[in-house]
Amino acid sequence: MGNYKELWTKLGVDLEKHDKLCAVLPEMYGNTYLTQENRPQGMNYFNSVVAEIHGFRIQELDELKKKGTKVVGTFCVFVPDEIILAAGAVGVGLCAGSEFWVEDGEKVLPRNMCPLIKALMGAKVGGTCPYFQSCDMIIGETTCDGKKKAWEVLDKYVPVHVMEIPQMKRDKDYKLWASEIKEFINKMEELTGNKITVESLKAAMKTVSEKRKALKRLYDLRKYKPSPISGLDSLLISQIAFYDDPERFTQKLNELCDELEERVKEDKGNCGTKKRILITGTPMALPNWKLHSIIESLDAEVVVEENCTGTRYFENQVSSEGETMEQLITNISDRYLNINCACFTPNTGRIDDIVRYVKEYNIDGVIDADLAFCHTYAVESSSVEKELKDRNIPIMHIETDYSTEDSGQIKTRVEAFLEML
Repeated sequence: MGNYKELWTKLGVDLEKHDKLCAVLPEMYGNTYLTQENRPQGMNYFNSVVAEIHGFRIQELDELKKKGTKVVGTFCVFVPDEIILAAGAVGVGLCAGSEFWVEDGEKVLPRNMCPLIKALMGAKVGGTCPYFQSCDMIIGETTCDGKKKAWEVLDKYVPVHVMEIPQMKRDKDYKLWASEIKEFINKMEELTGNKITVESLKAAMKTVSEKRKALKRLYDLRKYKPSPISGLDSLLISQIAFYDDPERFTQKLNELCDELEERVKEDKGNCGTKKRILITGTPMALPNWKLHSIIESLDAEVVVEENCTGTRYFENQVSSEGETMEQLITNISDRYLNINCACFTPNTGRIDDIVRYVKEYNIDGVIDADLAFCHTYAVESSSVEKELKDRNIPIMHIETDYSTEDSGQIKTRVEAFLEML
């Protein structure tokens, strides 16, 4: 990584702690990613993004901020990217997938909380993530009780706007969500000083739509047997999608997909022998690559993720039909409330999605992976397991955190699952 210490100092980064994080990440990335054989050339761009993870993009954000652009941090796929862009702001998905940040998070939060929540809090409290330090505002949401209370603490360090996610999908819940979107528009206009118009919103919709199309194209290519790209590389691309420049990301991903299409043609007739795995459950924020790394070190490949760092992020487009703000807000409301998060009750749509993906991606087995103390997904795991077993779809459940202490145990369990398949 280049020398960005002056920039990090300006942002208030704790350089001593940050150096420790920067010392660990390259080796971790190299051992996980660069040891893969026959990787697509198009992954070189995404390698460079990680190599400069706290440098080049942070410098871009700093240059934009000098021109008056506001940086808005998000943690959840329910926050409408279209509105942030339409207001002339930049949205960055804030990663919270490292054990490194948990210790600082536990200084202000209970230990018996989801590691993702503790990590996001620790990244800010410890001042070790330049993305957090770059944000003018952070958008929270009420997808779980842990996050809901964490925003109260985080608001002491950086302005936080919380969007209320309905817990059901009735007509009145759609109305509530539409009202939250209207309030979010007001908040973005207030933050940026820019008026969101039909024209600016439609332009933002197009940008986000193109990014979703590129991600859908990638996942459709993973349906081929064998997949032309590893699950590890696909996961990395999805994680980078949250914070990279959307237009550049879309271009680079489409270039990669062009290469993958050629690979598919070359592999025609080669069906591959690896077991095809679907992962469902809680999101896998960067740099949480543990489970994919374990699975793909064995005779298996992850070909789809039914989670928020997978299909939930890009499936379904916002309709651009309509010529009034009211119509476009309704379109946004409809698209985002169609996400099948475990915060909803009931949430049968998630099971429907899993069953559909099992067929579409020719899946051999499903791994339901939940972070420790993620109560919504932990409760849902029993109904997911029952429904899949009733349909004779092999499934195993894994509960883990960000540490490597249970990696050996998980590997043994996954090996046994693959042998059963």
